[in-house]
This record gives sequence, structure tokens and C-alpha cells, in this order.
Amino acid sequence: MDLIELKSQRVLSAPEFARLAGVPPEAQWFANLDSVQTRRAYQSDLRAFMAFTGIVQPEEFRTVTRAHILAWRAELEKQNLAGASIRRKLAALASLYDYLCECNAVTHNPVRGVKRPKAETSEGKTPALGDAQARALLDAPPSDTLKGKRDRAILSVLLYHALRREELTKLLVKDFNQERRGVPHLRVQGKGGRLRYLPAHAHSLRLVAEYLAASGHGLEMDGPLFRRVRAPRAGALATALTPGGVYSEVVVHYMKKVGIIGENMGPHALRATAATSALEHHADIAKVQEWLGHASISTTRVYDRRGFRPEDSPTFKVAY
Repeated sequence: MDLIELKSQRVLSAPEFARLAGVPPEAQWFANLDSVQTRRAYQSDLRAFMAFTGIVQPEEFRTVTRAHILAWRAELEKQNLAGASIRRKLAALASLYDYLCECNAVTHNPVRGVKRPKAETSEGKTPALGDAQARALLDAPPSDTLKGKRDRAILSVLLYHALRREELTKLLVKDFNQERRGVPHLRVQGKGGRLRYLPAHAHSLRLVAEYLAASGHGLEMDGPLFRRVRAPRAGALATALTPGGVYSEVVVHYMKKVGIIGENMGPHALRATAATSALEHHADIAKVQEWLGHASISTTRVYDRRGFRPEDSPTFKVAY
């Protein structure tokens, strides 16, 4: 194949090729972030840093020194931000500068060596529900309406499989009953597009089957599993329930209904509840790590509440 043939087959035009070759590494780093949630959070963090330093052009990141990072950290502390928020913002900058170092755009990472706030607690801020609370939540939606059947199935999937709410909204009908070695499994699209297969709990299988029988979309294998109750307009495709909808319309709605209140109560609390219950019933923590889709077992240990049983507290041993 000669050069003339290659030129005729090229997909990119010469101007397009030149434009892509000129994309600054700062923009390349951002485009290469897999997770939508990470991209959104890092974008907010970098905008805050740019506003603080007056950076306008991507190339100006290359003139930043450790002194700029220290000054920004001091400003964040002055705003009384939580230590976890400050750590994440510094992590966003560190990730950018690691990439710039790989591209030889800078000689060193100015964030490296900058002290970050310590974690407030090894337990994490997300609470886990007690067994009685979990049972009450599972029974909260009505069992005789389509919305109630859907919401019962959603709460069951969250509490028995420890899914993130984004993972739940990505489920297709065909994802819920994947046979593997004769056992029904749930196919889950995790962070970064990583797939994992979780054995489906019998309670969830029954509730999802009841929901699909009532909704009538059980044969739409490539359609979203959990969708809005109202049918789409004629000719429009059904859309999945949004992560925000799972939070407000399902989890928080029924938590309030059964009297579960407090900070950080949402879908992630159900994930912490499921992980805590599995660990309390002697699940191997390495297996729980795989089950949750954690890249690091240190993240999984945040959910290990076996040493934090309120009923074992000396508070309940006091008698007068």
C-alpha cells in the first residue's frame, strides 16, 4: 500500500489531525477520565483552583508551584470545608500533575508532599441501618400498585446486592437473570465500565419478577429495568429512572415514611447496610471487596462496622 492509498483512506482531515495534535495535555487528562461522577467532581475542583489562582488558559497550570497549592489549601481550610472535601480537591490536582509529568509538560508534581487533612474517622460518615430498620424499609412501599412493586424491587436490589444508585439505574432487563453455573446472577456495570456478576438474592428475584409482570416490559431485554411508572409518549423510548429519582422518589421517600432520619441517609446508606450485614454474618472481607466493586480493600474496611455495634456500648450497661 503506497502513500497515495493511505492518504485516500484517512478518516481525519489534515486540519483535524493538526488540531488534535495541538490539544494541550491538560485537556487530554480531563477527557481521559472514565467516570462521569469523577469528571464532574474534578471539573468543579479545578474550576475552584483556577478561580483562586486566576488561571485562564490550560497551559498556565505549568507555572504553578507548591506555594500556590499551600495557599489554596489554607483558603479551603478557612472555608471550613470537611477534610474529605479538601483531600478530594488536592487529589484532583495531584492526578492532573501526575499526567503532566508523564507527558513531560512539567518536571515535577507540586501537590506531592503537601499534607492533606487526616480522615475524621475510620468508620466513614455514611451510616448503616439496623436490621429492624432495613426490614421496615423493605416493607414500606405498597404491594398492590405498580409504583409500589417497582420501589419494593429497587429497595431489595439495593439492600441485598449493595449497588451504587448509578449502577442500579444502568440495569437492563436482561441483566437481572444471567445464568452462571446454574445460579441466577446480576450483571452490574460498575465504575470505569467494569463489569461484575453478583448472585441474585431470591427475595429480589421474586420482587423483580412481580414488578415486571405488572409493568409489562419483561420481554424488552435491552430496555431499562427500572423506569418511570408513567408510560413514554407514543414513539418515544422508555428511559431509566435517574440516580436522582432513586434518591428522592424511592430511598429518602420511604425512609421518611418509616421514620429513618439523619445526616447522609440515602442510597449509599443502604450500600453500607448491606456490606455491614454481610461482614457481621462472616462474609470474607476480600469477597465483600469484589462484591462492592472496590479497587482497594482499604475502602471496603470503611464499611466494616463489626466493632461498632451500638447495643454493645457501655451506655446500655449503666444502671441506677
